[in-house]
Amino acid sequence: MRSIKNPEERRNEILDVAEMFFTTKGYSKTTIKDILNEVGIAKGTFYYYFQSKEEVMDAVITRFVETGVKAAKVIASDPNLKAPEKIFRIIMAQTPEVGGKEKMIEELHQVDNAEMHQKSLVETILHLTPVLTEVIEQGISEGAFKTPYPKETVEFLLVGSQFLLDEGIFKWEPHDLMQKAIALVHIIETTLGAEPGSFAYILGRYDQSQEGK
Repeated sequence: MRSIKNPEERRNEILDVAEMFFTTKGYSKTTIKDILNEVGIAKGTFYYYFQSKEEVMDAVITRFVETGVKAAKVIASDPNLKAPEKIFRIIMAQTPEVGGKEKMIEELHQVDNAEMHQKSLVETILHLTPVLTEVIEQGISEGAFKTPYPKETVEFLLVGSQFLLDEGIFKWEPHDLMQKAIALVHIIETTLGAEPGSFAYILGRYDQSQEGK
Protein backbone atom coordinates (compact mmCIF):
# COMPACT_ATOMS: atom_id res chain seq x y z
CA MET A 1 0.00 0.00 0.00
CA ARG A 2 1.40 3.39 -1.04
CA SER A 3 2.23 5.66 1.89
CA ILE A 4 0.27 8.88 2.25
CA LYS A 5 2.45 11.96 2.73
CA ASN A 6 1.62 15.61 3.16
CA PRO A 7 1.95 17.74 -0.01
CA GLU A 8 5.18 19.51 1.01
CA GLU A 9 6.88 16.26 1.96
CA ARG A 10 5.82 14.60 -1.30
CA ARG A 11 6.93 17.59 -3.37
CA ASN A 12 10.36 17.57 -1.73
CA GLU A 13 10.64 13.83 -2.27
CA ILE A 14 10.04 14.33 -5.99
CA LEU A 15 12.63 17.11 -6.08
CA ASP A 16 15.18 15.02 -4.17
CA VAL A 17 14.83 12.16 -6.64
CA ALA A 18 14.84 14.47 -9.66
CA GLU A 19 18.00 16.19 -8.41
CA MET A 20 19.65 12.81 -7.92
CA PHE A 21 18.86 11.80 -11.51
CA PHE A 22 19.72 15.20 -13.00
CA THR A 23 23.16 15.22 -11.35
CA THR A 24 24.04 11.60 -12.12
CA LYS A 25 22.22 10.69 -15.32
CA GLY A 26 21.94 14.20 -16.72
CA TYR A 27 18.86 16.36 -17.22
CA SER A 28 18.37 15.54 -20.90
CA LYS A 29 18.59 11.78 -20.29
CA THR A 30 16.29 11.75 -17.27
CA THR A 31 12.64 10.93 -17.96
CA ILE A 32 9.54 11.57 -15.91
CA LYS A 33 9.14 7.80 -15.80
CA ASP A 34 12.52 7.51 -14.06
CA ILE A 35 11.27 9.86 -11.35
CA LEU A 36 7.91 8.11 -11.04
CA ASN A 37 9.51 4.69 -10.63
CA GLU A 38 12.02 5.85 -8.04
CA VAL A 39 9.52 7.79 -5.94
CA GLY A 40 6.86 5.11 -6.38
CA ILE A 41 3.99 7.35 -7.46
CA ALA A 42 1.49 7.45 -10.31
CA LYS A 43 1.76 9.88 -13.21
CA GLY A 44 -1.31 11.75 -11.97
CA THR A 45 0.38 12.40 -8.62
CA PHE A 46 3.44 13.83 -10.38
CA TYR A 47 1.33 16.19 -12.50
CA TYR A 48 -0.47 17.37 -9.40
CA TYR A 49 2.82 18.99 -8.32
CA PHE A 50 4.59 19.70 -11.63
CA GLN A 51 3.41 20.24 -15.20
CA SER A 52 6.63 19.11 -16.89
CA LYS A 53 10.22 17.95 -16.40
CA GLU A 54 11.35 21.53 -17.11
CA GLU A 55 9.21 22.78 -14.23
CA VAL A 56 10.86 20.21 -11.96
CA MET A 57 14.27 21.45 -13.11
CA ASP A 58 13.27 25.04 -12.31
CA ALA A 59 12.23 23.97 -8.81
CA VAL A 60 15.44 22.00 -8.25
CA ILE A 61 17.57 24.97 -9.33
CA THR A 62 15.55 27.42 -7.25
CA ARG A 63 15.98 25.26 -4.17
CA PHE A 64 19.70 24.92 -4.89
CA VAL A 65 20.20 28.67 -5.31
CA GLU A 66 18.08 29.51 -2.27
CA THR A 67 20.63 27.87 0.03
CA GLY A 68 23.19 30.58 -0.69
CA VAL A 69 20.60 33.35 -0.96
CA LYS A 70 19.11 32.57 2.46
CA ALA A 71 22.56 32.70 4.01
CA ALA A 72 23.21 36.02 2.24
CA LYS A 73 19.95 37.50 3.57
CA VAL A 74 20.81 36.56 7.14
CA ILE A 75 24.20 38.24 6.80
CA ALA A 76 22.77 41.33 5.08
CA SER A 77 20.25 41.85 7.88
CA ASP A 78 22.86 41.72 10.67
CA PRO A 79 22.86 45.24 12.22
CA ASN A 80 26.25 44.68 13.83
CA LEU A 81 28.21 44.27 10.59
CA LYS A 82 29.62 46.97 8.32
CA ALA A 83 29.02 46.65 4.57
CA PRO A 84 32.53 45.42 3.58
CA GLU A 85 32.36 42.64 6.20
CA LYS A 86 28.89 41.65 4.99
CA ILE A 87 30.12 41.33 1.41
CA PHE A 88 33.04 39.18 2.56
CA ARG A 89 30.74 36.86 4.50
CA ILE A 90 28.20 36.67 1.68
CA ILE A 91 30.92 35.67 -0.78
CA MET A 92 32.17 32.99 1.60
CA ALA A 93 28.60 31.73 2.08
CA GLN A 94 28.42 30.95 -1.65
CA THR A 95 31.33 28.48 -1.58
CA PRO A 96 30.51 24.95 -2.82
CA GLU A 97 31.25 23.39 0.58
CA VAL A 98 28.39 25.35 2.21
CA GLY A 99 25.09 23.45 2.33
CA GLY A 100 26.46 20.42 0.45
CA LYS A 101 26.51 22.26 -2.88
CA GLU A 102 29.85 20.90 -4.12
CA LYS A 103 28.44 17.77 -5.82
CA MET A 104 25.64 19.75 -7.43
CA ILE A 105 28.05 22.32 -8.87
CA GLU A 106 30.35 19.57 -10.12
CA GLU A 107 27.51 17.88 -11.97
CA LEU A 108 26.18 21.15 -13.41
CA HIS A 109 29.47 21.43 -15.29
CA GLN A 110 28.75 18.24 -17.23
CA VAL A 111 27.71 18.64 -20.87
CA ASP A 112 24.36 16.90 -20.31
CA ASN A 113 23.46 19.51 -17.70
CA ALA A 114 24.20 22.65 -19.74
CA GLU A 115 20.57 23.81 -19.54
CA MET A 116 20.51 23.43 -15.76
CA HIS A 117 23.87 25.15 -15.47
CA GLN A 118 22.67 28.19 -17.39
CA LYS A 119 19.49 28.31 -15.32
CA SER A 120 21.48 28.20 -12.07
CA LEU A 121 23.68 31.12 -13.15
CA VAL A 122 20.66 33.24 -14.11
CA GLU A 123 18.77 32.45 -10.90
CA THR A 124 21.84 33.19 -8.75
CA ILE A 125 22.23 36.60 -10.37
CA LEU A 126 18.52 37.44 -10.09
CA HIS A 127 18.21 36.45 -6.43
CA LEU A 128 21.55 37.74 -5.13
CA THR A 129 21.32 41.14 -6.83
CA PRO A 130 18.73 42.71 -4.47
CA VAL A 131 20.55 41.36 -1.41
CA LEU A 132 23.93 42.72 -2.47
CA THR A 133 22.39 46.00 -3.66
CA GLU A 134 21.08 46.58 -0.15
CA VAL A 135 24.56 45.97 1.26
CA ILE A 136 26.18 48.32 -1.27
CA GLU A 137 23.66 51.03 -0.36
CA GLN A 138 24.58 50.53 3.28
CA GLY A 139 28.25 50.88 2.32
CA ILE A 140 27.50 54.13 0.52
CA SER A 141 25.81 55.54 3.60
CA GLU A 142 28.79 54.44 5.71
CA GLY A 143 31.23 56.12 3.32
CA ALA A 144 32.94 52.84 2.34
CA PHE A 145 31.63 52.88 -1.24
CA LYS A 146 30.91 55.57 -3.80
CA THR A 147 28.73 54.67 -6.79
CA PRO A 148 25.60 56.31 -8.22
CA TYR A 149 24.44 52.94 -9.60
CA PRO A 150 24.50 50.34 -6.80
CA LYS A 151 22.02 47.89 -8.37
CA GLU A 152 23.44 48.06 -11.88
CA THR A 153 26.99 47.79 -10.56
CA VAL A 154 26.05 44.62 -8.67
CA GLU A 155 24.40 43.16 -11.78
CA PHE A 156 27.44 43.76 -13.99
CA LEU A 157 29.83 42.41 -11.35
CA LEU A 158 27.74 39.28 -10.79
CA VAL A 159 27.28 38.57 -14.48
CA GLY A 160 30.97 39.11 -15.20
CA SER A 161 32.28 37.03 -12.32
CA GLN A 162 29.65 34.26 -12.54
CA PHE A 163 30.16 33.80 -16.28
CA LEU A 164 33.81 34.60 -17.01
CA LEU A 165 35.24 32.77 -14.00
CA ASP A 166 32.99 29.71 -14.33
CA GLU A 167 35.29 26.74 -14.87
CA GLY A 168 32.45 24.77 -16.40
CA ILE A 169 32.16 27.26 -19.26
CA PHE A 170 35.75 28.40 -19.87
CA LYS A 171 38.76 26.10 -19.57
CA TRP A 172 41.23 28.75 -18.44
CA GLU A 173 44.75 27.84 -17.42
CA PRO A 174 45.52 28.51 -13.72
CA HIS A 175 47.66 31.58 -14.49
CA ASP A 176 44.89 33.01 -16.71
CA LEU A 177 42.33 32.52 -13.95
CA MET A 178 44.58 34.20 -11.40
CA GLN A 179 45.10 37.18 -13.72
CA LYS A 180 41.35 37.50 -14.19
CA ALA A 181 40.80 37.24 -10.42
CA ILE A 182 43.31 40.06 -9.87
CA ALA A 183 41.52 42.13 -12.52
CA LEU A 184 38.16 41.36 -10.89
CA VAL A 185 39.37 42.73 -7.56
CA HIS A 186 40.52 45.93 -9.30
CA ILE A 187 37.20 46.25 -11.16
CA ILE A 188 35.14 45.72 -7.98
CA GLU A 189 37.12 48.30 -6.01
CA THR A 190 37.02 50.79 -8.89
CA THR A 191 33.32 50.48 -9.70
CA LEU A 192 32.32 50.61 -6.02
CA GLY A 193 34.71 53.43 -5.23
CA ALA A 194 36.24 51.33 -2.44
CA GLU A 195 39.70 51.68 -0.92
CA PRO A 196 42.41 49.76 -2.84
CA GLY A 197 42.93 46.38 -1.21
CA SER A 198 39.42 46.24 0.26
CA PHE A 199 38.58 43.12 -1.73
CA ALA A 200 42.00 41.47 -1.80
CA TYR A 201 40.57 38.59 0.24
CA ILE A 202 38.95 37.33 -2.96
CA LEU A 203 42.41 36.33 -4.20
CA GLY A 204 43.01 34.33 -1.03
CA ARG A 205 39.69 32.55 -1.53
CA TYR A 206 40.63 31.80 -5.12
CA ASP A 207 44.00 30.34 -4.06
CA GLN A 208 42.24 28.02 -1.62
CA SER A 209 39.77 26.87 -4.27
CA GLN A 210 42.64 25.95 -6.59
CA GLU A 211 44.53 23.84 -4.05
CA GLY A 212 44.71 20.24 -5.06
CA LYS A 213 43.71 20.87 -8.68
